[in-house]
Amino acid sequence: MARLFGTDGVRGVALTELTTELAMKIGMAATALLHAEPKDGERPQLIIGMDTRRSSNVLLNALVAGINAAGGDVQLIGVVPTPAVAYLVRKYGADAGIMITASHNTAEFNGIKLFDRNGFKFPDELEDEIQALVENPELLRPTLKSGGEVGTVTTVTVAVRDYSELLYSLSETAHSNLKVLVDCANGSASVMQGVLDELTEDGCVVVNHSPDGMNINDNCGSTHIEELAKQVVAGEFDLGIAFDGDADRMLAVDELGNIVDGDKIIALLSVHMKSKGELSKDTAVVTVMSNLGFHQYMKKNEIKTAVVQVGDRYVLEKMVEENYSIGGEQSGHVIFREHATTGDGLITAIKLLNYLGNKQKPLSELVAEIPTFPQTLKNVVISAENKGKWESNAAIKAAIDEVTAAAGGNSRILVRESGTEPLLRVMLEGESQELVEEWADKICAVAKRELSA
Repeated sequence: MARLFGTDGVRGVALTELTTELAMKIGMAATALLHAEPKDGERPQLIIGMDTRRSSNVLLNALVAGINAAGGDVQLIGVVPTPAVAYLVRKYGADAGIMITASHNTAEFNGIKLFDRNGFKFPDELEDEIQALVENPELLRPTLKSGGEVGTVTTVTVAVRDYSELLYSLSETAHSNLKVLVDCANGSASVMQGVLDELTEDGCVVVNHSPDGMNINDNCGSTHIEELAKQVVAGEFDLGIAFDGDADRMLAVDELGNIVDGDKIIALLSVHMKSKGELSKDTAVVTVMSNLGFHQYMKKNEIKTAVVQVGDRYVLEKMVEENYSIGGEQSGHVIFREHATTGDGLITAIKLLNYLGNKQKPLSELVAEIPTFPQTLKNVVISAENKGKWESNAAIKAAIDEVTAAAGGNSRILVRESGTEPLLRVMLEGESQELVEEWADKICAVAKRELSA
């Protein structure tokens, strides 16, 4: 069996790939491992949150069955953003937290993210231990409980309020005059209306906040931000904010309708934090996906960058290891180490609004100082039998080498397999949009021939 966990938990088509049986086994295995290190001799305590997908309730019941069967107690915290689980697992003193979500993916997908008692995503080693138990049912059988040892289930009705208190504590009043349009992606951010109403004097105008179980990320949110850009311009808003399905990432739109990605948000806020003496070691952590223009801007402002592989878990690992205060991804995952242990779209939005209120300048004017090299990112679907094989494929390697030679030094090529979907991602940067598109198409054509079904 291939590795069960990707860069952001377990993910797949709900109920056919990510089955109820698999969810139950994951719950049972995670609880069994927590039993191995009991806290004060008590039964493991787990909290579970979810996004708005129709399949989330089905997977929730399966997870609870596995956890209870292995002797773990469950607190259900309902529909919440993913960062709320990471925050509340610490606030409630639980042993682990689980979020049922497929993040930015559409409704047919779902996933399971696991957090430890400190709010950090489970490390690779622990995920591998869970997979070993899942793949060997005979190892799980001895963990089953009976009678009074079976776990319990309780419902927490104040989870949104408790998470909101953190957000309220970070919001300043300086941005109260901003006119803001917010896209909730029909996902977890939809339950945060109370906070959104407090972010500006007259409250934010909110769209895509009526989830029906199937419309999450459906032509809305941070992965479909073009429509929000049009609405920002038409409505003469100062900016737009777009979350993804579980609200752990956020992208912005300036008043002219230009998309402001995670690179630019991190760049602006890093410079702001440095000016206030809040940027630890004058360093920001980013991934290999960050634009060359971002690095030029940071160097100009005498800010160092630490670069890690794609995945906010790896960003966080570097931040913790070196005690850095901000890090994130171009896709909009931004981590503020002082306040959170994972990407948090709502905290990022609040920080950006605080910054704009203090600067008293339009967002377009501020981001204009950050150069952007032409970039393209294209995906090739990988068949199941070809997963994990692209790096050893001679034809793909030859295509990459050919493009590298043609592109020259003032460009960048990054090819990697997605950790969450069956895709090969091909990213190119250079001085000409036409050329980077041509080069990317050349690599993708070979990859499609070699890797697709």
